[in-house]
Amino acid sequence: MRATQLYAPTLRESPAEAELVSHKLMYRAGLIRKAAGGLYSYLPLGWRTMKKIMQIIREEMDAKGGQEVMMPIVQPAEMWQESGRWAVYGDEMMRLKDRHGREFALGPTHEEMITTLIRDEVRSYKQLPLMLYQIQNKYRDEIRPRFGLMRSREFVMKDLYSFDRDVDGMNVSYDKMYDAYSKIFTRCGLKFRAVEADNGAIGGGHSHEFTVLAPSGESSIAYCTACDYAASDEKAPLNPIPAEAEELRPLEKVSTPDCHTIELVKNFLHVPIEKTIKAVAFMDDDERLIVAFVRGDHDVNEIKVLNVVEGANHLYMAGEKLIADANSVAGFMSPIGLADSAIVVVDQTVMQMSNAVAGANERDAHFVNVTPRRDFDAGKIIVADIRMVQAGDPCPHCGKPLSMTRGIEVGQVFTLGKKYSEALHATFLDEDGKTKTFEMGCYGIGVGRTMAAAIEQNNDADGIIWPRAIAPFEVVVVPVNAKDAAQLNLATEIYDELAAAGVDVLLDDRTERAGVKFKDCDLIGYPLRVTVSPKTLASGDVEVKIRRGGQMMHFARGELVTKVVELLETL
Repeated sequence: MRATQLYAPTLRESPAEAELVSHKLMYRAGLIRKAAGGLYSYLPLGWRTMKKIMQIIREEMDAKGGQEVMMPIVQPAEMWQESGRWAVYGDEMMRLKDRHGREFALGPTHEEMITTLIRDEVRSYKQLPLMLYQIQNKYRDEIRPRFGLMRSREFVMKDLYSFDRDVDGMNVSYDKMYDAYSKIFTRCGLKFRAVEADNGAIGGGHSHEFTVLAPSGESSIAYCTACDYAASDEKAPLNPIPAEAEELRPLEKVSTPDCHTIELVKNFLHVPIEKTIKAVAFMDDDERLIVAFVRGDHDVNEIKVLNVVEGANHLYMAGEKLIADANSVAGFMSPIGLADSAIVVVDQTVMQMSNAVAGANERDAHFVNVTPRRDFDAGKIIVADIRMVQAGDPCPHCGKPLSMTRGIEVGQVFTLGKKYSEALHATFLDEDGKTKTFEMGCYGIGVGRTMAAAIEQNNDADGIIWPRAIAPFEVVVVPVNAKDAAQLNLATEIYDELAAAGVDVLLDDRTERAGVKFKDCDLIGYPLRVTVSPKTLASGDVEVKIRRGGQMMHFARGELVTKVVELLETL
């Protein structure tokens, strides 16, 4: 490819709404262009990288026995209604009607579609195990699309679904995909961790997120340096923190004027924050009041709350009226005296506390000397691990202190079990002639997110630094002055020889100033730059720049191609 034929409009300034480095650089380097909020066009350079990521994915999926299919993006509502997710999925699902008034959705995921397909076609255990995947667009109506490809409304995703006759087979498929994902992200040149994760709206059993480590990541990860444990902050299980034994004092109500936050309460009563109990009030889709209680220095984990409250699918902050209807006041809540209409969830660490401070369910008043195991009505509360992990918490595997880091989720693997096969009546005949239900798994990779995460992890002040495997071009050949026939001819010879050697190479034959072309090379992030200059014509030595680190090297013309190929193998 010649640069004069390449559609790659680079920019010196970033779009005003771009916040993440990847969003800014993808725009400036001419990889994407915005069509509307959360909707992007991929330009040639961006799509070349996307295709390289997709090719790596295809090779690793095929190597594990996956077979590629293509399913409809437009999905009939009946499938989702049968599985029970039509109402559960919420406003993120893009819904539409055809001219006959029949309801459809733009697929946010394809569990219902693939299960229905297999239900109608696969009859015998002899056809199992089965792993089918596709790479196609998905649609989710994000309430606030942002961060470029990180949170968009239309995105490219690889999703594979496994079908097995039993749990052991499902776990074998899961392990195959776990291994394949590790190879995919390693081949893409990324630093990542597989972390235990929550299954979310997908449902099912255990799950791992593959997370690219980056300070800008939206995911928070707890990890142990003493063992290999890692988990998302939504998932990390926590044991109760025992409190020191002390003499229990009688419950007492005290005046706390205008003390509607934990900080104000602890300062007014002169108590350590570890002696306070924090309340967070939610409501669900059925407008039920759900009040979560954690220690004052802890934060409520909404995902854990959802997982323990039966029938709750989404949580929203509760309004003052809903709280008032439960005989309480925002900022002064506790389980003591709260109306029975409220669903009360108490963190297990709170139940270990003694002589603590909690709201009195009336304005400007708190209880002191609260001992939850004595003062809370055990028959009216749910006790569970509902707090967010934080640095220093003990590792659930080895007990050593956990550390925290940020990351970008690029893939996730799930065991689904019978969640969808039972709901959609997908069965097969086993060797004994009995009807059995498929054990399923689900495995997704965000292709665009992978590209964006690679940029977040590989950049400097001058632009992108692509890992070789997913760079839009591996090498760019730049004649300093393309108007000079001798320079252009030599650059073209080098370009042709590199292409013949199997190198993915671009010839920058534009007549722009050398400085402009060099800046574009750094901005776009080609791993190697080969420069042909008047010095090259005079000496026969050719300059090669390694983008990562900026090292300059010189090779004799006769050995250039061999050296470039060798260099690429090290990148």
